[in-house]
Amino acid sequence: MGLGVVSAQETLQLPDGQQSPKASLTDVSWITGHWTGEAFGGTAEEIWSEPMGESMMFVFRLVKDGKVSFYEIGHIQKLDQSLVLQLKHFDGNLRGWEERDTTIDFKLVKLERNKAYFEGLTMERVSKDQMNVYVLIEQDGKTEEILFEYKRVR
Repeated sequence: MGLGVVSAQETLQLPDGQQSPKASLTDVSWITGHWTGEAFGGTAEEIWSEPMGESMMFVFRLVKDGKVSFYEIGHIQKLDQSLVLQLKHFDGNLRGWEERDTTIDFKLVKLERNKAYFEGLTMERVSKDQMNVYVLIEQDGKTEEILFEYKRVR
């Protein structure tokens, strides 16, 4: 388990003017579950719900040196005839990073049997108990693709 920087080969962007493909939550329901892995010098945890109410909700936390570094809350939601992943960040005391009515949105770009490509974020089912998540992160004017390697919590 680990976190690695890879060249941006696993994430995609929608070409200008292109619509997201038709998709349903059933197509990504394999994400459901409790996942954990190492990231940013700590432990990352994601918990994904089963599809319900045209969404799959999730929570994320990063624990470093015994303390919560930050949280995310979000969902994959049905939008028109496709999917969008939306999230918000919070510090360890639940103070939001984004403005009140602002979310970070990742439109669906492409679906494969075991991969869901959202703009700048790709989720890959490696096996029933392993999932990779690739995220484009921009910091200090540089963009890097970060790999989160998750194992299912039993």
